[in-house]
Amino acid sequence: MSRVFNFSAGPAALPEEVLKQAAAELVDWNGSGQSVMEMSHRGKEYMAIHAEAEADLRELMNIPANYKVLFLQGGASLQFEMIPINLLRGLGTADYVNTGEWSKKAIKAAKLFCDVNVVASSEDKNFNYVPKIAASKLNKKAAYLHICSNETIGGVEFQDFPDSGKVPLVADMSSNILSRPVDVSKFGLIYAGAQKNIGPAGLTIVIVRDDLIGKAEPTPPVMLDYKTHADNESMYNTPPTYGIYIAGLVFKWIKRLGGLAAMEQRNIEKANLLYDLFDQSSFYRNPVEKAYRSRMNVPFTLPNAELDDVFLKGAKERGMIQLKGHRSVGGMRASIYNAMPKEGVEALVAFMKEFEAKHG
Repeated sequence: MSRVFNFSAGPAALPEEVLKQAAAELVDWNGSGQSVMEMSHRGKEYMAIHAEAEADLRELMNIPANYKVLFLQGGASLQFEMIPINLLRGLGTADYVNTGEWSKKAIKAAKLFCDVNVVASSEDKNFNYVPKIAASKLNKKAAYLHICSNETIGGVEFQDFPDSGKVPLVADMSSNILSRPVDVSKFGLIYAGAQKNIGPAGLTIVIVRDDLIGKAEPTPPVMLDYKTHADNESMYNTPPTYGIYIAGLVFKWIKRLGGLAAMEQRNIEKANLLYDLFDQSSFYRNPVEKAYRSRMNVPFTLPNAELDDVFLKGAKERGMIQLKGHRSVGGMRASIYNAMPKEGVEALVAFMKEFEAKHG
């Protein structure tokens, strides 16, 4: 069976050449006579894989030397709690921007640990834009300012990042990390679940500035303390070794393509194919204001919800899957992360034009 075009929001498609390399190395990695899945995380073979993955990520994102890269578990959802536990540092409040479902989950979790000041929200328009943040709303004594840089469900993306002054800026980049260059030095902490643009589910990456580590009050439980993982180079407990290995292959794939600047251009071209169709069609509707449209997650609706199943069936027959929108919003959603080839988006656009001609 030939491979489908997988538009899943996550776990998402991986680059085919990465999968082929992993398959070729599955039983015997680099002549070691063992699979990466079987290696001791303390052995020299795996330690080399681990170190190279971190080095390649640092190179891709130009991560400054005063930032730690942590390979953790628990998904971005665990970070919703680890961030206030570690970053409050005795302060009683944190600022949050509410741009959708993942922001709401982060806010709910933070309220267990501190007073949450929602400095801006787009809930008034059903989260179809990124709200402006008035300087007067920011609390200069906040422990940090938290944003979700791309809302996977709503398809809303920060094009520019807020200036938080001396307050550390924290960003959930789970669904758009590595999709474009980012100035890491503007952030106190960046975190991302791997299963969209990095690798398989089970790995979470945290990039955190040194001065924010080891300052938590009270001292967190050992496994919830960034200092534990930073001091042990993500080896305090057994890390998700195979996920880190696949992530390392993905990092090298991005480097071969020309790095994050080249990846951004690819993603712009893919997203424009869909958004140009929406702008020329009265049949399909994307709910997001143009200035805040996501390059990663593209939600859209048909004029009649009764056509949804017909659309999904037709797409599947043409080798395109996972186009159903999130259950909370309905409609359709095309997730076009780094690994989605342009040919996949072109195939979707061709089908959408055909479907409109037939049902419009």
